Amino acid sequence: MKSLLIFFFLLFCMINGMAGALNAADSSFTQADRERAIRLEVRLDEGLKATNQRIDDLKESMNNDIKSLRDLSYVILGGIFVLITFVLWDRRTTLAPVVKTTKELEERTTKIEHVIKEKAEKDPELKKALKHAGLL
Repeated sequence: MKSLLIFFFLLFCMINGMAGALNAADSSFTQADRERAIRLEVRLDEGLKATNQRIDDLKESMNNDIKSLRDLSYVILGGIFVLITFVLWDRRTTLAPVVKTTKELEERTTKIEHVIKEKAEKDPELKKALKHAGLL
């Protein structure tokens, strides 16, 4: 009987100890703790808003940078187009006198060749020299 009494006493102490621990856990969250949690929540919300604002500012900055790069690439492509156009125009204007002079020289050479061939028909030594040179 004595052991049964000890057993119930220990059981009572254990149950009472658990109930006290449960009550202590409930009572440990006081009004000050609730206010502190609310303040932390407000600070967290403010921090998130500030972070979102910084992210939005960075997005806007990146969009402006991309727009600037796009504008710069348009300017560079326009410059390349102008340069190619200038090179083609310059080449045509530079080559035109050369082509004209070449045509004049070809006409003159043809006339001289014709005169020499006529002279070669009358002069056998000239005819022999032209054949040897491969002009007849």
